[in-house]
Amino acid sequence: MADGHTITIEQDARRVRVVRDGEVLADSTRALLLKETGCPERHYIPPEDVRTELLTPSDTTTYCPFKGHASYWSLPGAQDLVWAYEEPKPGVAAIKGHLCFYETQVDDA
Repeated sequence: MADGHTITIEQDARRVRVVRDGEVLADSTRALLLKETGCPERHYIPPEDVRTELLTPSDTTTYCPFKGHASYWSLPGAQDLVWAYEEPKPGVAAIKGHLCFYETQVDDA
């Protein structure tokens, strides 16, 4: 990556859950942990472990020069809470289609 910017992706053995207003939105033991220079660690969760039926697609998109274009989803009262890279750059291909939430809870297994 450019100018000392690094991204690493690893399988996280811990249980990752997303709970909002008492409702479980995601529960996974297969999440990927993405570590990026200058950014908080983020968990990318396989869509099979996310209650995608609760999410509404958003018109919001963003661009990261290291990861590519992200699409967003919302919940009632929580705009753009979730994002994913459907066509990530080759260096981060492992996160393709995985969903990332702003708020996650990690349980040591």
